[in-house]
Amino acid sequence: MTTSNVHRSIDAVWRIEAPRLIAGIARMVRDVGLAEDLAQDALVAALEHWPQSGMPDNPGAWLMATAKRRAIDRLRHRTLVQRKHEQLGHELETSQMGASGFEDSLDDDIGDDLLRLVFTACHPVLSTQAQVALTLRLLGGLSTDEIARAFLLPEPTIAQRIVRAKRTLAKEQVPFEVPRKDALAERLSSVLGVIYLIFNEGYTASAGDDWMRPALCEEALRLGRVLAGLVPRESEAHGLVALMEIQASRVAARVGPSGEPILLLEQSRGHWDQLLIRRGLVALERAEQLGGARGTYALQAAIAACHARALRAEDTDWARIADLYATLASIAPSPVVELNRAVALGMALGPAAGLALADTLVAEPLMQHYHLLPAVRGDLLRKLERPDEARAEFERAAALTRNARERALLLQRAAACAPVP
Repeated sequence: MTTSNVHRSIDAVWRIEAPRLIAGIARMVRDVGLAEDLAQDALVAALEHWPQSGMPDNPGAWLMATAKRRAIDRLRHRTLVQRKHEQLGHELETSQMGASGFEDSLDDDIGDDLLRLVFTACHPVLSTQAQVALTLRLLGGLSTDEIARAFLLPEPTIAQRIVRAKRTLAKEQVPFEVPRKDALAERLSSVLGVIYLIFNEGYTASAGDDWMRPALCEEALRLGRVLAGLVPRESEAHGLVALMEIQASRVAARVGPSGEPILLLEQSRGHWDQLLIRRGLVALERAEQLGGARGTYALQAAIAACHARALRAEDTDWARIADLYATLASIAPSPVVELNRAVALGMALGPAAGLALADTLVAEPLMQHYHLLPAVRGDLLRKLERPDEARAEFERAAALTRNARERALLLQRAAACAPVP
């Protein structure tokens, strides 16, 4: 195998093993920043040794053993308590039992370790932006440059954000642990919210030249699946996975050959990924079986399922979608939810009904710079044959969005409202 092939293989192994590696080391050293440094040291060692010696039979075990040795060296130099030193030394000795036995010993705690890492990366002492960056770094194995490119931010900005996040965790002495039962639900909600933010940024990019960033969707979906496996009795984790699976099924149909956006009702449903839809429906059923049918993610997944089950756009059960949005609004009130309900009412009862609800949102402070409000109003006004007003709304929406693809689409829709000479 050539050196370049080995490096590609190491990169693939790192993406898979990095979360397990960091989680396992963090359990021992109780410091996420130090754990990542030690994991990176192990990666450097692999880049130095594997091109000459070849890939080991169990790359994950090799990396973990190397990281543990580096941990022992680091703890020696820092003169930490002898008891901790002996504990790490004993763990290293037991790791020499052989590849299969060592792998089994890692798997004994790996689920708990990953769960601790998830909750640590999303700890409330960190800002939401820091939680997102740290989650992608520690659990996604993404480089600082990759995270920066995904969110269209300078690499130094992301690097500083990650460094500050790790320093904050150390300064606040955040324990590397799963929250106690009384705090678990609140913290889990934060974790799910971070994963959903990552998915949404991939599904409809807030800025830049591309309407979507599929890699972020894939990463969020992977993290969601891992989390649902770690907390199998938590209905909202399955609800989020259901929502992301079904939404992700449309990715290939949401952009045209030149990257232009294709709206939901214009998409070729034959291009929707039926495997992802089936997986999403199974996850939704699981959430409902666990009593979470009225969870915020499960309700959104149920709405997505209405679209997925319709063979043609005209077969969509818009009345049920409107009812589901009404339920969601009663549980988690939001002007954005109400705007989505306005769209559904416009489809179920006619554009006048949808516009009546959308108009009530115009004065909402949170909606003053939300480009989708004028976009929705423009569409409803167009259907009501009020082209001048519709054009003005589409132009306002185009001025508010920071995404170049979406701006072009909105201006195109505005031009279509112009009277024919």
